[in-house]
Amino acid sequence: MLVPIALTVYIIIVSLQWLDSLLPVPVPGLGLVLIIGIIVLFGYLASSLIARPVFEMMEEVLMRVPLISLIYSSIKDLLSAFVGDKKKFTQAVLVTLNEADGVQKLGFITQTNLEVLGEAGKVAVYLPHSYNFSGNLYIVAKERVTLLNVPGADVMKFIVSGGVSGYTELGLAKETRDNQLKQRELTKID
Repeated sequence: MLVPIALTVYIIIVSLQWLDSLLPVPVPGLGLVLIIGIIVLFGYLASSLIARPVFEMMEEVLMRVPLISLIYSSIKDLLSAFVGDKKKFTQAVLVTLNEADGVQKLGFITQTNLEVLGEAGKVAVYLPHSYNFSGNLYIVAKERVTLLNVPGADVMKFIVSGGVSGYTELGLAKETRDNQLKQRELTKID
């Protein structure tokens, strides 16, 4: 119990000290405050109408450089899959990999219509690896996919931790959703 707490505090302190050292200012903590302020300022400028054309132009330049465009677009797509309006990892699923022995794996549907690939009746499922921010994309028959009624973020935490973390959150999320469904059913009766 003490080691995880101590290690967490240590990592936070070292990270804050490192961030603070990026801007060499004599007052401890001021470098971190300035970094946060700069990030907020850039975010505000990026979302304003005045700076949007500048950022779009910078993005266009980045997309024209061969290796840079690959790295930039991959990072951008990955981030947009987790945050923002275009989240992709929201529908958690359980995929049956082998019917004979019942092996299943947790993942996320990323595309529901694969007719463009000539794979009607199949879906694209991303299966993340545990203890790693990588995974594989599988094309799976819809019959082998079971939709889960739990938040994608909790499932991702459960997968990435190798099933060690997030189990309690999954139970609470399921209980909350079950209660919401019961409440909807009760309001339909009235």
